[in-house]
Amino acid sequence: DGTTKREVIEYAAAIAPVLVPHLQGRAMTLVRCPNGVGGQTFFEKRAPSHRPDWVNTATVRYGRETIEHLLVEERATLVWLAQLAALELHPSLALAGAPDMPTAVVFDLDPGAPATVVECCDVALLLRAMLDGIGLRAFPKSSGSKGIQVYVPLNRPDVTFDDTKAFAKTVAEVLAEGRPELVVARQAK
Repeated sequence: DGTTKREVIEYAAAIAPVLVPHLQGRAMTLVRCPNGVGGQTFFEKRAPSHRPDWVNTATVRYGRETIEHLLVEERATLVWLAQLAALELHPSLALAGAPDMPTAVVFDLDPGAPATVVECCDVALLLRAMLDGIGLRAFPKSSGSKGIQVYVPLNRPDVTFDDTKAFAKTVAEVLAEGRPELVVARQAK
């Protein structure tokens, strides 16, 4: 798209004061684009061995597997990631110190043909109205080229991912029952 590596790095440095607080303490998964957004990309969950000593990590256990993830605790790490062409940053929904306790429920709205972003927005508004009705605040975020993610912050330390999955499934089913022409609660791969 014509954006230079220098511009990406300068952008990361400029947004760090706003972005870093949302990333702190969360295990990161990166999408690296060493040949730009049009080139081949790859996911990176494990903290690279070539990282500088000042880049913090967290070791997180997932069942039998243990992964050492990067943490973005300050501006310098965010700039370093921009230098690595880590153009997508995917923070965990849980803090690294409590990997089984999500801090948000996320509804991932991905319109499939023939739906467009317009229908996706309609579903996001329905979802927000439903969540408002039960006293939960929702925050939308664009995702991909035409999707929307709706985040619902949690302020309870006893909520598990199983709880959030069951809640999200119930919400989707209720919306699908009320608006079957617009909402699908189950999606086959």
